[in-house]
Amino acid sequence: MVKRLFLIVLLFSPAAAWALYKPMRVLAPQLVAGVSCATENICIDDAARFGEAERLYNDALQFVVSSVASVEKNPRVIFCATEACFHSFGFTKSSANTVGVFGIVISPRAWNQTYLRHEMIHHIQAERMGVYKQWRSPVWFKEGMAYSLSKDSRKNLAEPFQLYRAKFEGWYQSVGKERLWEEAKHL
Repeated sequence: MVKRLFLIVLLFSPAAAWALYKPMRVLAPQLVAGVSCATENICIDDAARFGEAERLYNDALQFVVSSVASVEKNPRVIFCATEACFHSFGFTKSSANTVGVFGIVISPRAWNQTYLRHEMIHHIQAERMGVYKQWRSPVWFKEGMAYSLSKDSRKNLAEPFQLYRAKFEGWYQSVGKERLWEEAKHL
């Protein structure tokens, strides 16, 4: 009986995780209703906007690689043209989210360079530091770095994000680009 229960739990765990932890859906976004993957790295719920998504993706990736750091594996980005798509990945309040090194989900409000660069920087953080260490790193570092190095053009961010950006910029000035990732490991 115990073996049978264990087998049932084991078999249905992926399905339960898929249903209960929606961000996990970035692993197979084409299984979400209305989303298709036009390329290995670009998925979208409105195929007519693929050209726009591709331009945003390529420009943002080129920017972060040239000004922040190289990427080990180009991130998968799910461009949601509808809020329903964005919500199907479990996100409601934010405009975009990065799920470790597995994928980035962009809401209809975030189809621009600022948001995409920001999220790609989170992807690089997870690659360079490891998903767990990046997740556990100080919020001022994670968010401050993404706001600062993405060249977010907003002069004043809502608090506490303005404070995070200022704190990161002070720290970054003291460690420099060459020592960024080594010093980040000690945070």
